[in-house]
Amino acid sequence: MVRRLAPVTDPDLLVGVATGDDAAVWRLDDQRALVVTADFITPVVDDARTWGRVAAANAVSDVYAMGGRPLLALNLVGWNSEELSSDLLAEVLLGAQDIAAEAGFVIAGGHTVDDPEPKFGLAVVGEVHPDRVLTNAGFRPEDVLVLSKPLGVGVTTTAIKRGDAPSELVAEVLDSMVRLNDDAARIAVKAGATGATDVTGFGLLGHLGRALVESSLDARLEVAAVAVPDGVRALAESGAIPGGSRRNLAWVDERLDREVSTSWTSWCWPTPRPPGVSCLVSPTTRWMTWSRP
Repeated sequence: MVRRLAPVTDPDLLVGVATGDDAAVWRLDDQRALVVTADFITPVVDDARTWGRVAAANAVSDVYAMGGRPLLALNLVGWNSEELSSDLLAEVLLGAQDIAAEAGFVIAGGHTVDDPEPKFGLAVVGEVHPDRVLTNAGFRPEDVLVLSKPLGVGVTTTAIKRGDAPSELVAEVLDSMVRLNDDAARIAVKAGATGATDVTGFGLLGHLGRALVESSLDARLEVAAVAVPDGVRALAESGAIPGGSRRNLAWVDERLDREVSTSWTSWCWPTPRPPGVSCLVSPTTRWMTWSRP
């Protein structure tokens, strides 16, 4: 769909839509560039303030995935005002404010529309040095993949909706969902990384796959080395797989040479938006091979 739009060729647009990156990057001068992104999600938990924190952490993670730091944000709200109270919305906004205060950026307003299904997120502006941008096209041969958080959020939130997610697992996953990726971004840039992607809606295999296409690389993953919380694998085997995982598995299978079960590949594929897991640098070792088409 995006390919139908007129391409932008301005030399100051360092990162646009062509490479499927997490945010756009616009050069201001030789020392500074703006990082601009927008993201919103539907509720993933019942507690309104926690949802606001999750959504805000998810949105700002796009800036960190580009190697930047957030400066300013605007609230993006879809709200069913006939069924949901303004006090409940205030709790969502306070949750986002919690994340902004922790991350050191300012939320300076926003926009609200009536929506039968509530949605919340942020439009975020950040900054990055033009020579230190992390991108999908920046992965290099012999790089090693580093995940800043464990996977399995989509499986866990699906189990929450089914009513069979263990309370200990829910607490662990929620803590991961609201934890910022600021340290991961700083460490990646300091270590000389040039490639990164935010592992969210399309899962590890989807986001990594796009980065490998843009970087003209293949990759090998060691399945046992992929971190997941205790209990996630059992939930996946029991069928707690997000609907998006099943719909998009065909895209993975065209590119994947695997020696693992379908259920493992499914939960490693798409997850609902909020995990905010950053994938820094590119992978190596064995067991699961990703090949460019």
